[in-house]
Formats: sequence, structure tokens, C-alpha cells
Amino acid sequence: MNLPEHDLGELARDGEQWTLTFTRRLDHSPEKVWRAVTEPQHLAVWFPQKIVGEMRAGAPLRFESSVGEGFDGEMLAFDPPTLMEMTWGGDRLRIELRPDGDGTVLTVTDTFGELGKAARDAAGWHECLDRLAAELAGTTPAPWGVPWPELDRAYRERLGPDASTIGPPPGWEAAQRG
Repeated sequence: MNLPEHDLGELARDGEQWTLTFTRRLDHSPEKVWRAVTEPQHLAVWFPQKIVGEMRAGAPLRFESSVGEGFDGEMLAFDPPTLMEMTWGGDRLRIELRPDGDGTVLTVTDTFGELGKAARDAAGWHECLDRLAAELAGTTPAPWGVPWPELDRAYRERLGPDASTIGPPPGWEAAQRG
């Protein structure tokens, strides 16, 4: 798979944790991008679970999926229209927006403890962000999971074997069969 270098996630060590950081420049206003990353009808297109809970700092959250078990989290920061940070299961997910001319720079940072899931999660977030870009552009993204196997292979090559020891999340295969 030939992925644009500027769209690829970067893996870095942060003390005992690991971070995957994706930076995308979007040709849409920060207000439009903010709606796409926070409003339920837009989140349903690109975010892997339904977020149940208030969009405010300190609010408990529940992440629900049609496959697998749901899990809990917490909204750590919510500063419209520039920052949303939450615990997402065992991860910390930070979404930042910065105006850039007539567009927006979106930075998504996923912080986690287990290196072995980095390639898997990078492929997942890459697919999610491609779906977000399609939603913003008014186009239809590929069905969930269709690009993931190729993205997973690309990130396994990019990030190496130590970042590739954990495969797809539970329920992934069932979700692919529809």
C-alpha cells in the first residue's frame, strides 16, 4: 500500500508509555472539524465506538460497540473548539485542532503502555482518520475494516516486529463478516 508520508502516524516512547501521533491538515474550518470530532452523527462515521456521556471535562464516559464488550473512560479535557482529551479504555486519547490558513491542522495522539499493539492501533487510527476526512469532504468512506488489513501490513513494516505482536482486537473478525 502506497501511503502518503504526511498521513502516517509516528510512534515515540514517552517514559514508560508509547505515543502514536497523527497530524493531518484538513481543508475545512476548525468549527467544521470540531463538529465532526464531537457531534454524535459525525462521530458515528469515523470513531470506532459510540461515546456515551457528557462532553465536558471530568465527565464519565462509556464506549459502546456493536461487537465486543464496551468499556469506560473519562473526559479529561474539553475546550471547544481546540481540545478534547479522554481516557479510552487503557489509553489516553488527545484530539487537538489548530487553525491553519483556511483549514485546520488536526493532531490525534494515542498514549498507551504496550508497544506490541502499536502497529495494530496505528492501522486502526489511520483508517478512522481517513473516514473522518471523507466525512468532512462529503464522500462515502470504504466500509469499516476494508482498508485495515493493508494498513496493518504497512504499519507492521514501518514500526517493526516489537510493535506488531498483538493482532486485531476481539470481535474484529466477526465485524468483518457483517
